[in-house]
Amino acid sequence: MEGRAGQSSGRPPAGAPLVGRQDVLRVLERALEAADKGDFRFVTLVGEPGAGKTRLLSELATAADARKLTWLSGRAAEFEQEMPFGAVVDAMDDLLEEERPNLNPATLDALGTIFPSLADVTSPLPGAAGTPPDPGSRVARYQLHRTVRHLLEQLAAAHGLVLILDDLHWADDATIELLDHVVRHPPRARVLIVSAYRPAQASPRLAALVNTAAQGVYVPVEPLTRAEVGEFLGPQVGRPRAEALFKASGGNPFYLEALARMDRGHEQGRNEDDAEQQSWEMGVAELTDVPSTVRTALQVELSALPPDALLLARAAAVAADEFEPALAAVAAEMDQPTALAALDMLTGRDVVRATATGRFRFRHPLVRHVAYASTAAGWRLAAHDRVAAHLAALGAPAPVRAHHVVRSARFGDRSAITTLTEAARSVSAQAPATAAHWLGAALRLMPDEPDPARDPAQQDADETGPGRPDRLELLLELAHVQTVSGQAVEATETARTLLDLLPPDDISRRAAAVHLCARMERQLGRVHEARALVLDELHRITDRQTPEAVLLRIRLVADRIQRIDVRGAQAVLDTLPDSAPEWGPGLKAAVASMRPLPAYGAGRISDAIRHLEAAAQMFSAASDTDFTACLDYVQWLVWSETLLGRYDDALRHSERLMTIARATGQSYIMGYLLAAQARVHTLQGRLKEAAALADEAAALGRLLRSPEVTAYGLTYQCLALSRMGEHEAALRLGKEAVSHDTGADDWWARMTHCALAVAVINSGRLDEGAAALIEACGDGTQGLDFGSLVAFAEMLAWVSAERDRPDEARKWADIAEALAFQDFNGEVGVARLAVSHAIRAAEPAQAAVLADEAVELLEKAGRRPEAGRAAFAAGIAFRDAGDRAQARERLSAAAKIFDSCDMAALLAKTVREQRKLGVRVPGTSRGGGAGGKEELPFGLSPREHEIATLVAEGCSNQQIAERLFLSVRTVETHLSRVFAKVGVSSRVGVATTMNRQG
Repeated sequence: MEGRAGQSSGRPPAGAPLVGRQDVLRVLERALEAADKGDFRFVTLVGEPGAGKTRLLSELATAADARKLTWLSGRAAEFEQEMPFGAVVDAMDDLLEEERPNLNPATLDALGTIFPSLADVTSPLPGAAGTPPDPGSRVARYQLHRTVRHLLEQLAAAHGLVLILDDLHWADDATIELLDHVVRHPPRARVLIVSAYRPAQASPRLAALVNTAAQGVYVPVEPLTRAEVGEFLGPQVGRPRAEALFKASGGNPFYLEALARMDRGHEQGRNEDDAEQQSWEMGVAELTDVPSTVRTALQVELSALPPDALLLARAAAVAADEFEPALAAVAAEMDQPTALAALDMLTGRDVVRATATGRFRFRHPLVRHVAYASTAAGWRLAAHDRVAAHLAALGAPAPVRAHHVVRSARFGDRSAITTLTEAARSVSAQAPATAAHWLGAALRLMPDEPDPARDPAQQDADETGPGRPDRLELLLELAHVQTVSGQAVEATETARTLLDLLPPDDISRRAAAVHLCARMERQLGRVHEARALVLDELHRITDRQTPEAVLLRIRLVADRIQRIDVRGAQAVLDTLPDSAPEWGPGLKAAVASMRPLPAYGAGRISDAIRHLEAAAQMFSAASDTDFTACLDYVQWLVWSETLLGRYDDALRHSERLMTIARATGQSYIMGYLLAAQARVHTLQGRLKEAAALADEAAALGRLLRSPEVTAYGLTYQCLALSRMGEHEAALRLGKEAVSHDTGADDWWARMTHCALAVAVINSGRLDEGAAALIEACGDGTQGLDFGSLVAFAEMLAWVSAERDRPDEARKWADIAEALAFQDFNGEVGVARLAVSHAIRAAEPAQAAVLADEAVELLEKAGRRPEAGRAAFAAGIAFRDAGDRAQARERLSAAAKIFDSCDMAALLAKTVREQRKLGVRVPGTSRGGGAGGKEELPFGLSPREHEIATLVAEGCSNQQIAERLFLSVRTVETHLSRVFAKVGVSSRVGVATTMNRQG
């Protein structure tokens, strides 16, 4: 599969030798070299229209061929911007058709939703007319993104992969979301992705991609210099004319070429039309707007075509970015022989170029733009209509037809409305922004009032027939896809529009719209507006015990829980019965799920546990379909179980809730559930799993453009990585989490600041981190849960003890003891550990006893990382008390826990303490534990790392030699290599760096 360029959408012909651009070519060559060696790279070429980005990408493809790297090329298209994953499909679809036998069924199912070559044509299209969409049959976006990333790794396995994506300023949201995922989670393979776009037309999210990528490279494509323009034009163009063309084009290669073409054309026709030539010369001399002049040049070029060729060029511009001659002929209403003859003329004049797939493209998007814009409005509408009808006759799926339908449909066209609705439903799971675009178009075609000229009976049949959506139904669908695509402002406006249209007695749909609108207002940080909206709707409902009213009332409870407003939440709950005749099992479970947390927040633990067990029983008894309307309230059952130490129940129930969320398209709930799972795994010591789950939660938050959901994920990702010793990454994620704080003073916002403070402490900046943590916790009376407060008090006690401030340490230990619920082994164990820190300096023997008790309690609670810290504290206390045997035993137990939990920094610290006690411990690898095979920091070998660790402990070269049974010279040789790899020049530098790592 060497250099499979011919299987891609094809690169443009290189044409004349490239002029200039040597700086860009060097950057691309370095990126190719890095990718060829196995390092992922993401390179972005940025330049104005016609700057030469596409030509440079062609040179890149040639260089990839020379290295025998597989390359694929695709581009987004100006007039097909709504097509989901357009550029990626353009690049990869033909190759995937060839690779289909090598893909497993699960991958085929996932990728078949976006790649036509992998779609199962024998299966009915989801959302087809008369068939409701089945969200459960489609893959969630973040799962799809992971599948594509794994696909890139698979395609790159044999020969590497270069993925070239041009004109991304026209890319749809789904493409940008996919690239955002890939650059945040780089493929573990020889992959280079190169994108190109115009800066003025790029979205902020596209422009941010290169900075998001850890290996991102930004490459500006500048205009040609005056000398390069002269070289470009050649010696046949005199200096005055070259100077005029340079000024007219601004050094832009495409503009220059277009003006030169027109110039040559006028030179050839001077005797035929001297007046036109004079007009051209005046235009160049007085030029102030380069793009408009270039547009004129392209119009002149196209107008010089024979009539049939010009007609086919315009029809091809309507048909597709990469068009088949037959489809262009349909758009032009031209028979095949005539169309093919016209196509020969277009290729001969270099207006269009053949691709490797047997289709054709304009030589540049600007040429297509001018050809499309030169068509008359009525003809263009009819041409799109002809193409749409032809595709329908061929059985093309709705998303393929929708592009043409949306440009040709007439107001009130029910067939078009149905097609656009069908297309929207079929892509809503993977590309909700595109679905929103098509649903919006369908709504604009839909009449507001009945047509008085039509028969009422027939009109009713048309309005309510199979597959015929009504306006209210489409508005509700539109609000939903806007919600999941992160268009919170638009979703709010749509929901409010729906509320204005819904009659007062349509309580069910009004409640659904209010729920959605309130949720979006909250995502936008407008908490008070959300609350006012819910209260206003509640005032319209006379019976407060109806299911619709109850859902709105527990919306108020949920908002209060987020703020840890125990009294406010309990006040609403006190007005709610446990059940009512109209309530279904799901609503009963939802109300029950809201009761534990306010009781927990008020310190009524027995009540909280009683409510928790009742809610869990109701949840288990109800079927999945019972929770469609109230799923986001049942999630509080999981958080209650997490805070109350019922970890296994929390994980089991969250898995079920996520299954329901996927099946019902309620992806906005999954971020909270993933974050809850990450918290549980962090407490249990399954830190790699916790980090992965939190990363998924943050990814979902970014897709939703929700600061709240994103912050949930980032917070627990920061905490998990900080425990693992990945301090740099933890600090970066903590800062990003804090940046999402909207000032709402909710629990999650306070937790972002606490997580960052914990990461600062764990990185070794104790005083700075402690001050930040104290500020984030406030007075502890609101904003945080008791479990977190106990853990933070213990950490502050440890910092104070490390700083030799026993009185201060005792203060924090007392706070931990006061906050810990005696029924919870985990919290009591953490508090016991805090006291051990506080008294260690004065009473080491008693401190060791307390730390041992903490170990036992924390092990019972399943909180292994803290059990390991308690075992370490016991070991240090026994050492200070003079009992070296007990110290060695406890440190050994701590090392085993840290190793099993991937807590590399604490493991390294424990090993150092063991060695001080004379214990011979093998070298440890960063993140892999003793004897692990994972890569050591700075590329150190195991022996080099062992020597660097001993230097950090203060050992001399002679002591190191004696301990490791080496010669002093051998130690010195290893140490010189350590200096080079770590980037320092002294033993002090090694010690500082290694201590920072550990």
